[in-house]
Amino acid sequence: MSVESINSVSSINTGNYQAPPVAAKKENAEEVKTSSENSGVVYEKSDSAKVDDSKKTYKPNTALVQQLKADQEAQKQNLINIVNKMMSKQTGAYATSVFGSDSDDIWKFLAKGDFTVDPETKAQAQADIAEGGYWSVEETSKRILDFATAITGGDPSKLENMRDAFLKGYKQAEETWGGKLPEISQKTYDAVLKGFDEKAKEYGLENWKPVSEQA
Repeated sequence: MSVESINSVSSINTGNYQAPPVAAKKENAEEVKTSSENSGVVYEKSDSAKVDDSKKTYKPNTALVQQLKADQEAQKQNLINIVNKMMSKQTGAYATSVFGSDSDDIWKFLAKGDFTVDPETKAQAQADIAEGGYWSVEETSKRILDFATAITGGDPSKLENMRDAFLKGYKQAEETWGGKLPEISQKTYDAVLKGFDEKAKEYGLENWKPVSEQA
């Protein structure tokens, strides 16, 4: 019985109260001591657990790291392929609108002088590369930048990787074409790089350098 309980009972009915034997008091004292000791044990275990946590060593998940690297490389290659195809199709539309053919061997084809194109096809190609057309500078560059953002989920840390992918894709398109791409594609190139620079500024990437400023 606790001291508080004893006092409470005394105040209610003092006449009927009989003091507990000394042994009971001793027993209560031992219970309090035991409880105190137990509390100390629990506290000491908690301290011990904290010490053990501080001594833990953390190892990198090598498999996960490799998987993330592979995913990143796949994202980059995906954009390279997209840029290559888009630039090739843009130059194809340009070739059709001007020369009447979208062949990879356009210059050899033109040298023969035996090409023709129907008015409808040429008109459609001209509309496609005109301002606001599907293969115009504005629309093509916008799609490339949208693809880059979609592939990375808008992760700022991957922006430079995506720009590198664009440059490689554009170079592949030049190799397919057999030299420098037409003016419309060169303007698209400039528009895409400008878009990457604007994204870098938006993300606050202080170490970002435009391609024109790189050695």
